[in-house]
Amino acid sequence: MNSGRAIVVMGVSGCGKTSVAEGLAGSLGYSFLEGDQLHPQANIDKMSKGVPLTDADRWPWLERIGERLRDATASEQGIVVSCSALKRAYRDRLRSAAGSGLSFVFLSGSRALLLERMGERKGHFMPACLLDSQLAALEDPSGEPDVATVDIDASVADVIAASLTQLSVLAEKGR
Repeated sequence: MNSGRAIVVMGVSGCGKTSVAEGLAGSLGYSFLEGDQLHPQANIDKMSKGVPLTDADRWPWLERIGERLRDATASEQGIVVSCSALKRAYRDRLRSAAGSGLSFVFLSGSRALLLERMGERKGHFMPACLLDSQLAALEDPSGEPDVATVDIDASVADVIAASLTQLSVLAEKGR
């Protein structure tokens, strides 16, 4: 895969975005960006209280992520970003910001598995009570251009390996 490629690892809370994105970045020699770090404090406060974000809350956050994607692709630096990117409009905004060379890895899993994983993690601001609002907001990206869908019911290493395989397939199609 070329060095100027940008990848967004997406999905609802608890799907393993951070772990998979870090693994992909390490495997590819790309930089890693935790999208949650770019949330304004007001968004973090809201989610910490169990209040779902609105589109209006998410647009400035997505703009920040888009700027990082644009900077990386413009300088031909590979980057992997973890970002929920729940709606098509959000993904389209990121596509527009990044220019060419953006792919998504959609981490898909059952509600039961997601809840189990959310219950096991410590110190994250996103409470499990917001999972259903994320699932309701999720617009399945399967079938969109440059989207690899990966089932998360496996080890992190296996999910990373499946992601790399599917990203290679996408890269071959794009040639």
